[in-house]
Amino acid sequence: MATRVVRSSKYRHVFGQAAKNEECYLNVNVTRSAWDSNYIRANPKYFAVCWEAGGGGSLAVISHENQGKLAQGNVPLFAGHKGAVLDLDFNPFNDNLIASVSEDATIMIWGIPEGGLTKTTTEPLQTLHGHKRKVGTANFNPIASNILATTSTDFTVKIWDIEQGKNIRTVEGHADIINSLDWNYNGSQIATTCKDKKVRVVDPRTETAVQEAFSHAGNGGTRVCWMKDKVLTLGFTKTSEREFKIFDPRKVGDPLTQLSIDTSAGIIMPFFDYDTNVLFLAGKGDGNIRYYEIVDEAPYFHYLTEYKSATPQRGMAFVPKRALNVSECEIARALKLSPNKVEPISFRVPRKSELFADDLFPDTYAGEPSLSAEEWDSGQNAEPKITSLAPGHVVKEKSVQEFAPIVQKVEGPKNEKELREEYEKLKLRVAYLEAEIVKRDAKIKDLEAN
Repeated sequence: MATRVVRSSKYRHVFGQAAKNEECYLNVNVTRSAWDSNYIRANPKYFAVCWEAGGGGSLAVISHENQGKLAQGNVPLFAGHKGAVLDLDFNPFNDNLIASVSEDATIMIWGIPEGGLTKTTTEPLQTLHGHKRKVGTANFNPIASNILATTSTDFTVKIWDIEQGKNIRTVEGHADIINSLDWNYNGSQIATTCKDKKVRVVDPRTETAVQEAFSHAGNGGTRVCWMKDKVLTLGFTKTSEREFKIFDPRKVGDPLTQLSIDTSAGIIMPFFDYDTNVLFLAGKGDGNIRYYEIVDEAPYFHYLTEYKSATPQRGMAFVPKRALNVSECEIARALKLSPNKVEPISFRVPRKSELFADDLFPDTYAGEPSLSAEEWDSGQNAEPKITSLAPGHVVKEKSVQEFAPIVQKVEGPKNEKELREEYEKLKLRVAYLEAEIVKRDAKIKDLEAN
């Protein structure tokens, strides 16, 4: 009789545990926008939510310590957009900076006061103009300071130096709306999925797609996620089954492997842990979170287990490793967003020993830039800086990163009425200047005659 061999893995028994109700964040008013976004992001100090508010677009930034019921109807907001906020991202090197993108075709950079926001503000540190239609995604470069990538329904990817307040690269060539974007581990390439059913690997500094291939045959939304030296895409088959595919980014013609997951309708949000090689998949409208261990050889993934819940999720974010409780072997923490609540879910590996588990917690992303924006833009590459999570390890004191935006009066897209009004003003200005020149010439002639 054949003996079944169980694959050995230290993450095989990872379990997810939801926080108690008093440890959740209640009275959250998430946006009603139907745009495909996670609607929530997190850093070690705060999490931010795309907020439903009248009169334009808003986002709320909430401290992790502010558990319990939020002040209903009185949450301080960043409220400068004229249209709904569609996506947001924290600066990875400055916990007090966040970018938001909106239906109004603008990108805004906000400064979070030390201790958190105490009153609603409508004045961002920086407003970036350049996209011609609504902006759908925002993703900061993981190793270069102040480099932000955005995508728009104008079918372009734009790379920004947010400190200088300027667009430094524009990637064209997408044939339809860009569904998602993700930076690779060292911030040298991006991957995108598009409504034209293609996955692209792009070198943003040369503004070209170095690889592209068809990804999913279905018409539903798609997502992309880098997993070290592999690219993961999620989408739908022709028969509306949810599936994922894993590609070699150097040759994306055929996937290395693929898996049909189920027949649910919600788009799947991927989250990859570079330290543990664990991939978390959370479907919109689902209550469960599946997780897989990613390996270098076929079949390239191994199913671990799943966290189950009866409450469906609207969006999700994972907290950076530096904020985890390593003494309890917490390898990941998700923030599950429902229409009126944010629920932390802690993923732990059961261990009896109270000693630091260095096999579970290798040195991790330090949250310090490896390159300046100018160095990255010039073509330099570098690996992310890492740090230890061991108790007693003294984290290097971060220097306060000054952010001094250059104020620029850059006009956004104009309609015909605005252009005509500006034309009439310019005509009057030219007529006035011509009259002044005639007066000056006459005065010069009088002076010469005398």
